[in-house]
Amino acid sequence: MLYPPESRIMLAIDCCIFGFDGENLKILLIKRNFEPEKGKWSLMGGFMRTNEDLENGAKRILNELTGLDNVYMEQLFSYGNVDRDPVERTVSICFFALININDHDHELAKSKNGYWFSMKEMPELIFDHGEMVGKALQQIQYKAALHPIGFELLPEKFTIPQLQKLYEAIYDTPLDRRNFSRKILSTGLLKDTGEKNENSSTKKAILYSLEKDKYEKQFNAFHYFMSMK
Repeated sequence: MLYPPESRIMLAIDCCIFGFDGENLKILLIKRNFEPEKGKWSLMGGFMRTNEDLENGAKRILNELTGLDNVYMEQLFSYGNVDRDPVERTVSICFFALININDHDHELAKSKNGYWFSMKEMPELIFDHGEMVGKALQQIQYKAALHPIGFELLPEKFTIPQLQKLYEAIYDTPLDRRNFSRKILSTGLLKDTGEKNENSSTKKAILYSLEKDKYEKQFNAFHYFMSMK
């Protein structure tokens, strides 16, 4: 039995790719070299292939821009307004990814016209991509308050002040140093490496790494890194 004939609808995947440079939360965007909206800024995206499911399609698109595999990625929302794409009826499934900004292939990103922007300097985006980024940031803020997803944006070794700067960047608000340090250390997720940050201009801070076994076991536990008020 065949399904009744209907008009064709394209299925796209768009990826909000976030990184942290030590000071600012950033988003990876591309400057389009094709129509429609040539020369304007957009998320990295593409059409889903017939031989892949949604998650594999999102991983492929992320890899094509960053060269990375096995990064934190989450399906966010679907966007299907009738007039969202001026060329053809298109539904988009949006994902967001958190990467260590130093790990991705910079030359590969440049070859795709990929550039990093801080959230405060993000240019106007095509279609509904700005809405996608806003919703992704809200989801990151919600989840980072309860779960340790922020560690996905950090290098393998980091200091508590660096971790605090990350959370201040995610929430765009200053945090009390003592309270933050106490909350983070109380989770038991950090391991003292016995090393100190030699690049620090002030008193050298302890370098920590993530207790990966605890991290994986406790990922869905509620730690309350931030107040939910």
